[in-house]
Amino acid sequence: MQIKESAENYLEAILVIGKEKGFVRSVDVANHLNFTKPSVSVAMKTFREEGYILMDPGGGITLTEKGRAIAERIYERHQVIAKALIALGVSEKQAYDDSCKIEHDLCDDSFDKIKAYLKKTGVI
Repeated sequence: MQIKESAENYLEAILVIGKEKGFVRSVDVANHLNFTKPSVSVAMKTFREEGYILMDPGGGITLTEKGRAIAERIYERHQVIAKALIALGVSEKQAYDDSCKIEHDLCDDSFDKIKAYLKKTGVI
């Protein structure tokens, strides 16, 4: 499942906003990512056409199974990498900022090994 970094960020944002607020609208995504409403609107149209999200008549956004799988994968990577950096002494804010950059470029094998090590050492 190959998807661009920006798309991963959008889908992760939808997941996070949904967990925080219980509902998601395009304006929430724009505010969360600090993007313009028109650019988010274009992205949501594309995601809907590609089967990553559903939009209700009131503008509510829901991830499909396909979209949720990607969002949860990226969210897990974000959390695990941030916890690894925090365990190494990086400040929490910097760890989460850096993990957002790393999560997209780290191969699955490296991520799995980091995650297994953190589990073994009790960090996660």
